[in-house]
Amino acid sequence: MQKQSYNIKSTLAVYWKHLNPFAGLVLLVVLLISAANIFDVMAPMYYKTFFDVLGSGGNMNEKADQLIYILFVVLGFHFCAWVTWRANVYINNYVVTKIKMNLETTAFTSVLHHSYAFFSNRFVGILVRRIHRLSNAFERLVDESVYNFIPLFVMLLGQLVVLYMRNVWLGTILLVWSIVIIAFNVKFAFWKLKFDLKKAELDSQTTAVLSDTLTNSTTIKVFTAETSEQSRFAQVMNAWRMAQKKIWDLDTHAEAIQGALMIFVEFGMMFAMVKLWQQQLVTIGDFALVQSYLLYIFGRIWGIGRAVRHVYESFADASEMVEILNTPQGVKDVPKAKTLQMKQAAIDFKNVSFQFNKTRSVLNHFDLSIAPKEKIALVGQSGAGKSTIVQLLLRFYDVGDGHVMIDGQDIAKVTQSSLRKNIAFVPQESLLFHRSIMENIRYGRLEATDAEVIDAAKRARCHEFIMELPDQYNTLVGERGIKLSGGERQRVAIARAILKDAPILVLDEATSSLDSESESLIQAALEELMRDKTTVVIAHRLSTIMRMDRIVVVDRGAVVDTGTHQDLLSKEGIYKKLWEIQVGGFVGT
Repeated sequence: MQKQSYNIKSTLAVYWKHLNPFAGLVLLVVLLISAANIFDVMAPMYYKTFFDVLGSGGNMNEKADQLIYILFVVLGFHFCAWVTWRANVYINNYVVTKIKMNLETTAFTSVLHHSYAFFSNRFVGILVRRIHRLSNAFERLVDESVYNFIPLFVMLLGQLVVLYMRNVWLGTILLVWSIVIIAFNVKFAFWKLKFDLKKAELDSQTTAVLSDTLTNSTTIKVFTAETSEQSRFAQVMNAWRMAQKKIWDLDTHAEAIQGALMIFVEFGMMFAMVKLWQQQLVTIGDFALVQSYLLYIFGRIWGIGRAVRHVYESFADASEMVEILNTPQGVKDVPKAKTLQMKQAAIDFKNVSFQFNKTRSVLNHFDLSIAPKEKIALVGQSGAGKSTIVQLLLRFYDVGDGHVMIDGQDIAKVTQSSLRKNIAFVPQESLLFHRSIMENIRYGRLEATDAEVIDAAKRARCHEFIMELPDQYNTLVGERGIKLSGGERQRVAIARAILKDAPILVLDEATSSLDSESESLIQAALEELMRDKTTVVIAHRLSTIMRMDRIVVVDRGAVVDTGTHQDLLSKEGIYKKLWEIQVGGFVGT
């Protein structure tokens, strides 16, 4: 129960932070709801008078005039309730939509600023669902408060006051019954929370399976694994179905008990009324008053049982996103981090050690100095640590020990944004946004003009194929750029890097997706891109590596050899072995 309490407390803290700026409007909503329900409590009091007049003797015309007057008074109360409810709804609509927008923006921003490792360990589909759940849970909490909890409290308090004024027994019966049924619903909903949390977890699992499966639809087709994936999804959905059915069954049990309590209180109230009428302590109008109150309160109480359960379900739904909001970012700027001052773009790895999950050592006291505008290639067998070196340079991870320096500045002490603004990165697999080609290239420099984007595309040798597309630069590339070939995506990514024109360039097998013809088109663009830039290349294409100023051979997280292509081929070592194995044009990665 400690974890549940923590989640509820944390969730309320997040919601209050976003609710507080609208405190004045929230108070107005509460006042309007209270006024509307006070009017609803007062109307039955005139129905009591109506039936008392109706059952009394006297002149029929005078009674009719009195009855019509009472009807107009009741109409006035109902009209006032209608007006206050309508005003409340309009204000509530404004406040809730604003807060939902702010919540989703906060959640999105929080997720976006988490580290590379954070995304490596989570499904995107789950994160999307959690972001939406946080705001949807808030909406449900507000709805239950505005349309159930506050009205019930105001109406119950008003009815108790009126009934105690009529007879202490009537007020006591309603009070005791209300305490019992509300306590039951709260206790039951709290007990059921563990089942709601389990169902929320299974919701996330179904989303994860859907996201993972649909993302790999091509692989599934190639390996004819549709039946296997259908079976896997059916198993996950069946677990979700059982959890959902369990919750619905429990809700049905609770409603059955709640219905029985309503039957008993109605019988008890009417039985007491008859006894009091027998003693001439109540009138016929009091029967109408009590019955009206019971109908009102039954409607509210019946809804309150489900509302309380919905509240706890909302806390369960929101808890996963709140947990992420409260999770410290894996890589974050130090207090008062400075802006990176780029001078010559010299890079130094000084005694750097790094481990994944504190168990698998990747770099061990790694040292590497890259001179300004020097072009180096990192070569080594798979798992040697090449990609990790690049990830540490981009500060996707923080080093365990040692320092990564740029122009004498420790990158751990400068802002991440200023660091990455000075590095152009072309990964092995360039994933594009489902936006136009123009927008994807402009991502390198958002303020760039169309002419600058087109110029970058020409320099990356992708202008020609773009102009052959139906919508040319306005062509939507599909999710992750799926409408383009691998080589086309890579050339768009290189155009983006050309447009960025950063002093440090990192190419992580940037030509791996290109066929020989495409590669020949882009080599000139790469040479132009690398001109006057400090360049780090991870590549297996000899045509790229052979042009480097220096080749650095990495093995087991350390530099084991360095030199030019000819230097390294002139002696026995890892590079020569890789050359001999892949002499057809590939060097091990």
